[in-house]
Amino acid sequence: MPLTEKRTFSLPSEQADYIDSLVVSGAYASASEVVRAGLRALKERDSAVERWLREDVAPVYDATITDPSRAIPAKKVFAAIRAQHAGRTKRAKRHA
Repeated sequence: MPLTEKRTFSLPSEQADYIDSLVVSGAYASASEVVRAGLRALKERDSAVERWLREDVAPVYDATITDPSRAIPAKKVFAAIRAQHAGRTKRAKRHA
């Protein structure tokens, strides 16, 4: 196991209770394991967001800067969203 450092943190009761419940349930052997799992999940999420920004968002941004005609005006986008929402609302009312 890599070198470990001891840290002290204050948590709201709700979070502390959740950690305790995970340990009591047997899902984790200790509160430290719960925190380590949470930090691993946070790191994975941050890496996924960074990868998405780098691989998906940045190229589209760069292409739009190179050719602004690729952009869709905000009014058109919001009109499409409103129309889609209205259609879903109508369908939901019919099935209710």
